[in-house]
Amino acid sequence: METQTAAAPPHILVVDDDREIRDLLAKFLERQRFRVTAVRDAREARRALPNGHFQLVVLDLMMPGESGLDFARWLRSTSNIPMVMLTALGEETDRIIGLELGADDYVAKPFNPRELLARVRAVLRRAGESTEKREPSPARGLQFGGWTLEPARRLLLNPDGVEVPLTGGEYDLLVALLDRANKVLTRDMLLDLLRGRQAGPFDRAIDVAISRLRRKLEDDGRHAQLIKAVRGGGYVLAAEVVRL
Repeated sequence: METQTAAAPPHILVVDDDREIRDLLAKFLERQRFRVTAVRDAREARRALPNGHFQLVVLDLMMPGESGLDFARWLRSTSNIPMVMLTALGEETDRIIGLELGADDYVAKPFNPRELLARVRAVLRRAGESTEKREPSPARGLQFGGWTLEPARRLLLNPDGVEVPLTGGEYDLLVALLDRANKVLTRDMLLDLLRGRQAGPFDRAIDVAISRLRRKLEDDGRHAQLIKAVRGGGYVLAAEVVRL
């Protein structure tokens, strides 16, 4: 069994039934010093995952047999490995469903490989898999509404001390809200904080991400106590944050 070392480049799993796209992405990403395993469908992806030590999955949603959405649902139920979706141009519904299932980002086909590269690098940074060194957090933990976030371990604990897994995007969203507790953040502000304006103004992605995070925090959307919607298009984390 192979061992992932600190010096090893990130290993990416590309899942796409289009051979031309698979080959193009594999060659391009390998030139960017990533390791790449490319497979044609969900069945091959399931076989590759156990021993691949992958840091990210690039997943086409429109595949024959088991769809990319079905595979994404299965993968998110078993792992928090980051996902970047490939979607058809104009298929906003698929993008929204994919984000709701826990995907971290998306690129619409046809796409520029450099755009995908930028998304991949951003997701890896958010997931803590970047080779860049991070500054140590000044706080050992952040407590809010009975919950505890431990930045050093990227760990969220519920009021009973039970770990609640977060994707990279969910973690970054929670940190952005905690750092600005009791301040209203518009969708544009959150897009800038989480993805940068170059990612495109897909405001619905923020709403989907907030909804996912609320579910993790057991914060009912209609009667939310922690993350509240603000009329005019924004959100606020309405809780006192204590730094440990």
